[in-house]
Amino acid sequence: MLSRRSLIATAAAAALLPLGAHAQAWPQKPIRIVVTFAPGGSSDIVARLLQPGLQEKLGQPVIVDNKPGAGSTIGANEVAKAPADGYTLLLSNTAPISISPFMLDKSPYDPIKSFTHIAYIGSVPNVFVVNPSVPAKTMPELIKWIQAQKTPVNYGSGGVGSIGHIVGEMFKAQHKLNMEHVPYKGSTPMHTDLLGGTLQFAVDTYTNNVPFMKDGKLVGVAVTSRTRMGLTPNVPTVIEAGYPKLVAENFLGVSAPAGVPKDVVDKVHKAVAEIVARPEVVKRLEDLGVATGKMSQPEFADFVAKQVAEWGPAVKASGARLN
Repeated sequence: MLSRRSLIATAAAAALLPLGAHAQAWPQKPIRIVVTFAPGGSSDIVARLLQPGLQEKLGQPVIVDNKPGAGSTIGANEVAKAPADGYTLLLSNTAPISISPFMLDKSPYDPIKSFTHIAYIGSVPNVFVVNPSVPAKTMPELIKWIQAQKTPVNYGSGGVGSIGHIVGEMFKAQHKLNMEHVPYKGSTPMHTDLLGGTLQFAVDTYTNNVPFMKDGKLVGVAVTSRTRMGLTPNVPTVIEAGYPKLVAENFLGVSAPAGVPKDVVDKVHKAVAEIVARPEVVKRLEDLGVATGKMSQPEFADFVAKQVAEWGPAVKASGARLN
């Protein structure tokens, strides 16, 4: 039997714990944000834009961890299989959530059930871009030029399973074009070939191509948004060009493994929403071509579910596959 002195000592020790050994306030250690693309792309830029704000608001180091490959499924699967404790987050986007699972015979994760989709950041379209040597400045001219080639026209994207890949395959199928997809490990290596003329045509994230279009190093043929982008007002939309079925926008958000405690979800959502609302962050995102928006956590989860439902059939119809 414990003595009175022992009982008092035990009670005093317990009182020193904030909420008990099993209820420490989150977070107590560094947090990792997994990015499913190589450094330099839009997802990576946005993750690193969030990084200092999250560190400030959550009081712990935040590490950006690039895990590209296999149509973004390597990084997404790592997060899906991580402990549901809030210390592993995903810079979620359309590729690993709405596209790549439908390019596999059996996806290693479920885009809805394997994650808690926490916070919406914004969306960014893709753009059809060509090297200035290509004699095409409009979508009809691009189609005519591709049809006139005796060999398949290579088109680049930021990787297998990227929106650029799928939109390129949709474009190819809709117009029965002789095209071959050339996947790169991110936009940065792709631009080396595109700017050098080794690659003449690409469908890629708008953000990554704005500087080159502004400098005249690449020609923007059409953006896949519903309205023109303020950074390149002279580049028409695919709707204006007469190809509304090619509208496609890549969402950006923050997700976590399924089962993360609600208090953690609430803290991450609040932190991200406050950071994205900062005028300097809004300006930086707008400069990148990202259109921000406000959503509650349930609204974002519903938005992702609708994205998955819309993209699934389109991906399957495109015939694009992950080997």
